[in-house]
Amino acid sequence: MERSFKAEVDQLRLAEGQTFTGEGILAVTKALLQSGVAYVGGYQGAPVSHLMDVLADAHEVLDELGVHFEAAGNEAGAAAMLGASINYPLRGAVTWKSVVGTNVASDALSNLASVGVTGGALIIIGEDYGEGASIIQERSHSFAMKSQMWLLDPRPNLPSIVNMVGKGFELSEASNTPVMLELRIRACHVHGSFVCRDNLKPKFSKLNRIAKPIFDVERIPMPPSNYAQEKHKVEVRMPAALKFIREQKLNEFFTGELHDIGIILQGGLYNTLIRALQQFGLADAFGASKIPLYVLNVTYPLLPDEVAHFCSGKRAVLVVEEGQPAHLEEAINSILRRADINDPHVIGKDILPLAGEYTGEVVLGGVGRFLQLMLPDGVDQAGVAQVLDGITQAKQRAAELLGERVPLRPPGFCIGCPERPVFSALKLVDKEVGGIHISSDIGCHTFSTLPPFNLGNTVLGFGLSLAASSGVSASMGQRVVTVMGDGGFWHNGLSSGVTNAIFRNDDRVLIIMENGYTSATGTQNIPSTPGLTAQQGVSISIEGTLRGMGVKWLERVDNYAVGNVAEVLRRAMTTPETGLKVIIADGECMLERQRRLRPVNAARLADGGRVVRTRFGVDEDVCTGDRSCIRLSGCPSLTLKDNPDPLRTEPVTTVNNGCVGCGLCGEVAQAAALCPSFYRTEVIQNPGWTDRFMQGLRQWTIGRLSGDGRGQA
Repeated sequence: MERSFKAEVDQLRLAEGQTFTGEGILAVTKALLQSGVAYVGGYQGAPVSHLMDVLADAHEVLDELGVHFEAAGNEAGAAAMLGASINYPLRGAVTWKSVVGTNVASDALSNLASVGVTGGALIIIGEDYGEGASIIQERSHSFAMKSQMWLLDPRPNLPSIVNMVGKGFELSEASNTPVMLELRIRACHVHGSFVCRDNLKPKFSKLNRIAKPIFDVERIPMPPSNYAQEKHKVEVRMPAALKFIREQKLNEFFTGELHDIGIILQGGLYNTLIRALQQFGLADAFGASKIPLYVLNVTYPLLPDEVAHFCSGKRAVLVVEEGQPAHLEEAINSILRRADINDPHVIGKDILPLAGEYTGEVVLGGVGRFLQLMLPDGVDQAGVAQVLDGITQAKQRAAELLGERVPLRPPGFCIGCPERPVFSALKLVDKEVGGIHISSDIGCHTFSTLPPFNLGNTVLGFGLSLAASSGVSASMGQRVVTVMGDGGFWHNGLSSGVTNAIFRNDDRVLIIMENGYTSATGTQNIPSTPGLTAQQGVSISIEGTLRGMGVKWLERVDNYAVGNVAEVLRRAMTTPETGLKVIIADGECMLERQRRLRPVNAARLADGGRVVRTRFGVDEDVCTGDRSCIRLSGCPSLTLKDNPDPLRTEPVTTVNNGCVGCGLCGEVAQAAALCPSFYRTEVIQNPGWTDRFMQGLRQWTIGRLSGDGRGQA
C-alpha cells in the first residue's frame, strides 16, 4: 500500500478516558471499534483508501475483538456484505469512493434500503468533489434521497466525526435503515484529538457465532413484500429517524447576536465557513459566531420543525450547500412555504456558485455578498468591502508577480511507470495505421488521454472499457483497441466485458496492464498480486483465467520493450484470426517496485554488499534537440537545457535526477528510429574486484582509442 499505518495502529487499543491524537481516517477506525462493529468491508478509492489500509494493518486488533475485515472485489460486493445486518443484530460498516462507488453498489443498496436492517449498517462515503477530484461531479445526497437512506455530514473535527459514527449506528437501528456518512478529503486527513471509549466486542462474531439462522419472508425484496417495505419506509422508518435525530440533537444550533439573519450549512463546510466569518470579524478563533448558525450534521432527512424554528423572525437566511442539485435550498424553501413562514428570504445559489467546490475563497466571497446585500445591523460594511477588495487585489498582485498565466499542470504517469511505454508503442502503431479508436478505462492508464499521448476516445467506468467498445466496434473500419488495468479487470471487466466478448466471439483487441496492484488508489492488493502471504490471499493468474474461459489469441509482453509491444499490437490488429485478442502488458508499478527494493538495497549496502543503480543520459554532442523523445514518452525526467555548444542555439534534451533507470527513453528512441543520443550508465556501490578490473579496462581502452595518453603504461 502507499502508506503504512502500523505505527499508529496501537492507538486503536486506547481505553476509556485516554486521548487519541491523529488523523481523521484513523479516528473513524477507532470509532467503529468503539461502536461494536462486527464486520467491515469496502473497496479502495480516494479519499477513503486509507481506511482500508488502516484496517489491513490492524488485523491483530480486529482478531482480538472478533471483527471480520474483507477488502471486497468491488463496491457491489462491499454493499452486499451489509446483508448480514438484515436479519441479525450485527453492526456492519463498508466504505468506498463517492458516487462512482455508489453507482456500482446501487443494486445491493436499493435492495438493502427496501428490506431494512436489524443491526446497524453504516456506509462511509469518501465524498470526492471539486476541482481536485478525479471523478464525475455528482452528489451522494441524491442517492440517499432516492433510496430513503439517511445521510450524515459531520463537522470536520475528530470529536464530531467519532460521535457521528456511533450515532450513525444508533440511528440505523432506531429506524431499521442503512445510514450513509460522507467525509470530504479534508475531513479524512484532518488532525486532532478526542477522548476514547473502550472497544466493544460485537454480540455475535467469529468469536461468538450465531447458533441458528433467521428466515423472514417479509425481508425478501420481491412481491408482495416489496410493496409493504416501501410503505414501511415512509410511514414507520422516516418518522423514527426524525424522532431520533431530534431527540439526540444530531444537528447543531449556534446562537449569535445578529438575530435578523442566519446561515444554514452542511456540517462538512463548517470549518470553511467559520474561517470566512473570521475574516469579516464575525467569528473568533474558537468558532464563536456572531451570526446564528444551523449546522446540518444530518443533511437527509431534514427536520421541518428545526428549520422553521431557526428561520422564524429572520429577514434572510444564507444556505451554504456545495454541489448540484440544490437539494437543501429547495427543501428549506418548501418547508417554509408549507409552514406558512414568509419572513426570511432564502439565499443560496443566487450568490454562491451553482457548481464546484466551496473553497475558502468561494465561501468568503459568498458570505461577503450576502452581508452587502442584506446590510445587517452591527456589521461594518466598509470592513466587508475591504476584505472583498483584498481578494481582488491579491489576485491582481499574483498576476503581476507571475507576469503571465501559470501553465496548466495536468496529472500524468509517474517517472518509470510501466504503462507509459505501452502508450508510446500504441502511438507509433496508431500513426502507422491512420488512427485507432481506443476505449479507455479508469486507472493510471486514463492519463493516456492527456498530452503528450492524447490516446483514448471514451471513458465510461472502472472495468467497463471492453463493454464500452462493443457498440462502436461493429461500425469501425478496423479493430477497436481497449485498454484495461488489472484492477479494473477484477473489479468489473471480467464479468461485464470479457465474458460477453468471449461468448459473442467479438473481434476486438484488449490490452490488460498488469502492474500487480490497484496502483491509482495506493497500490492495494488484488487477486493477481504476486507474492501474497497466506493471510493476504491466494494469487489468481489473469492469463490462466482468460485461457480457462476460452481466449485463444493471448500474448504476454514486457512493457518496457517498446519495439516488442508495437510488434505485438501490429499482429493483433492484422491477424486473420477472429475472436477476442488479449495482450497482457507485464510491468510492475514502479512506485511499488521502488518501495519494495529500497529496504532491500539499504540492508545490502549496510552489509557491504554490491548494489547497482541504472541511470540514463543524453549525449549533448549527438542530441539534435528535436524533442521527439519527449513527445513520444512524456517522461517527467526528460527536460531541456541550454546547448553547451556556443554555435548551436537549439536547447538539448537532458535527463534529470528523477530518473529511475526504466530505459523507456532509449527504447522509444530506438523503436521510433529517432537518434542514438541516449546512453546507459550503471552506478555501482561497494564494487567488487571484477567491477574495478572492468572499469580499469574500459578506461584503458577508451584512452588508447582516443589517443589522449590514458592508455599508456
